[in-house]
Amino acid sequence: MKENKFRYTQSLAALCLAMGLTACGPQSATTDSETSNGNASGGVSNMEATNPSPAEEKKDSGLPTFSLAWSEYPSWSTFGVAHVDKFINGKKGELGSLEEKWQVDIVLHEAEYDACITMYGAGTVDAACLTNMDALNPAIARPSTMILPTSTSHGADACIVVDSINSIQDLKGKKVYGLEKTVSEYCFVRNLEMAGEKEKDYQFSNMDPAAAAAAMQQKQDGVDGIMVWNPFVMETLSKRDDVKILFDSTKTPGEIIDSVIMAQDSLAKEGGEAFACAIIDAFYTIANRMNQPETRNDTLIALGEKFSNLGLEAMNTVVRQTKFISTPGEAITLFNSQELPQIMMRVIDFCVDHEITGRSPALSYGTPKDGDKAELRFDPSYIQKVTMKQ
Repeated sequence: MKENKFRYTQSLAALCLAMGLTACGPQSATTDSETSNGNASGGVSNMEATNPSPAEEKKDSGLPTFSLAWSEYPSWSTFGVAHVDKFINGKKGELGSLEEKWQVDIVLHEAEYDACITMYGAGTVDAACLTNMDALNPAIARPSTMILPTSTSHGADACIVVDSINSIQDLKGKKVYGLEKTVSEYCFVRNLEMAGEKEKDYQFSNMDPAAAAAAMQQKQDGVDGIMVWNPFVMETLSKRDDVKILFDSTKTPGEIIDSVIMAQDSLAKEGGEAFACAIIDAFYTIANRMNQPETRNDTLIALGEKFSNLGLEAMNTVVRQTKFISTPGEAITLFNSQELPQIMMRVIDFCVDHEITGRSPALSYGTPKDGDKAELRFDPSYIQKVTMKQ
């Protein structure tokens, strides 16, 4: 099968190696047990450090058990923080307070983003943290439901250029480096479209974002433009004062959606609905702490420990550029909006045109109706159930 690459395919270790950054330390081991060997660099996930002992493997909570795969990114790192703060215990057989509340046992798997997609597509986890764009392919083979939108990119994806480039037209004849078949290329193409330009007149050249960022930071010849995401955007702007953002994802509001996707067959199992509600409850618990002045700074610091070891000042920038959908009302409004179907058709058209998906999956919006055969649903009912039990 042709290898696909996705939004966050390379670990931040690649950036550390390329740039010698001392700020990038090892991730904290926060979750259970199951080691992912599918990371983009070919290495073994640091989750090996949390492998249970044989005694731990035999633990049984007596409750339905479901699993979530997540990778470090601002709104998804909430699940790592929820584990540390004991709202969720990511180990099988051990319960956090929200697992007790919803009577479900949650196993958390932290892995590289492409490994999360692989695990979800293969059916080895019940749910995964994916973008709306990267949920399309798995949903064709494994009918899925977006149970929770967690954030949208609002400047976290950006085209950075040298000072001599002052307009999109100045990019003609120059290569813009970024990871193809990802939200980077999507954001690049959408900005061209909105400027009235044709994609065929521009060159998007495939390069890993860590390598592209390092090449620009080191003033490599011919690297006059890159299209990358955070933390590479922030790192590049901090390393050179003669580069700038030409355009970014603020021009495409709401189109790049970070979310939790769950298999419809898992939702139908005993405890499946409770698992969805517990995951949603955990996210809003951490998001609410971020929204409260007295707990905001500590929460941002905790999230930063799960996202490139960034400090408070950097995380304040990060959460402006990765806009959390931090309340149930915001999420329900998104699910019920007239814009969401239009956004998804635009994303699907891009994915089909660029051979990211073989075809368009069938979509539905709202609570499923009898006979609904949608392969990807956007269903607010689980968020609504959580709000009723607060």
